[in-house]
Parts: sequence; structure tokens; C-alpha cells
Amino acid sequence: MNDNDTAPAPAPIRSGRRPGKSETRAQILDSARRAFSQNGFRRTTVRSIAAAADVDPAMIHHHFGSKEQLFTAAIALPIDPVQVLGPVHASPTENLGENLLRAVIGLWESEHQPAILAAFRSAVSGDGSQLIQSFLLDVVLRDTIPRVDTPPGTGLIRAELVASQMAGLLVTRYVLGLEPLASLSVDALVPLVAPNLQRYLTGELPI
Repeated sequence: MNDNDTAPAPAPIRSGRRPGKSETRAQILDSARRAFSQNGFRRTTVRSIAAAADVDPAMIHHHFGSKEQLFTAAIALPIDPVQVLGPVHASPTENLGENLLRAVIGLWESEHQPAILAAFRSAVSGDGSQLIQSFLLDVVLRDTIPRVDTPPGTGLIRAELVASQMAGLLVTRYVLGLEPLASLSVDALVPLVAPNLQRYLTGELPI
């Protein structure tokens, strides 16, 4: 090297440290909650969440798997609802009302109840109406809508009627704790509510 040559400038040293796995996960969850709250489940994409979190979409699949699993984590549910609803989707259409009710109530009656109640209260206390709507229609009832779309075009309203009934039941029984409803056993509760759910799903609608 002669006197006129100059050595390459050293690369700039970044201040701070690269985010670790826990920070990346928290970053993704924060972006996911905002996206799901603003746009709902169906209109939110993994790519848009990744862009907001400034990560590659592959990182979301690495940390959470599917969009459904990311949604479950974003609303802090302690168990994957897809696992709980598997038997419901496999049941005959004429038993959907009872099986759906037993699955949801069974989850709330399980050891996960404190965490589920905390997630539910957190959603309803903030700007979480879109999260609850997405959870009920896009996760719990998504696969049921095409099954009960008779006559064509009624599947969504049927699902929304079921969602309204179930949301009201969960609030009065587990959040407000209204008696004697709150103390009824599952076996006593199901015959009172399931027929109405089944009517919404498969009965004649005056519309």
C-alpha cells in the first residue's frame, strides 16, 4: 500500500443490541393485537402484521405457526380453540347446537377459566369488540357457517344469532355471575340453551 492509498473505513458500530427471541415475539404480538382490533381476523394478513412489526413473515410462522394460532396468542387464550372445536365440526348438523355449547362451556369450566376470563375482560374493557367478533365468527363459528347456509345466504345471520346467545350467556354466567344461572351444572344448563342454538342454526328463520 502506498502513501496515497487509504484504508477502508471501519463499519459503524450499532448502539444497543439486536432484539432477542422474547422481544421479537412481543413485538409481533403487539402488532397483531392492533391489527386484529382494527381490521378483524379475516382482513388481517400475516404479511401486514410482519410489516408492522418490522420482521420477516417467516418469523411469525416460526414463533406462532398459523394465523389462527397467532390470533389465539394475541387475545391471550390459554388453549388452541381449534383443538376444542374439533369434535364439534365432526358432529352431525342436527347436534351442532348442543355440541357447540358443551365445547365452549366445557372450556370455561376447565382449569383454564381464570386465564380465559382475564382475556375476555381485557377484550371487553378496551377497544376489543372487533377481537370478540372475530373470535366468535372467524374462529369458533367459521366452519359452521357453510354447513347451516340453508336457504343460501342465511349462514352468517344464523352464526351471528348463535354468537349473540353465547356471548350473552358467557357474560351473565361468568362475568356478572347472575344467580341461579351461574351455579347451574353444565348438564342442567345445556338442555335450557342448546335447543335455542339449534333453532338458530337449522330452524326456519322468518326473514
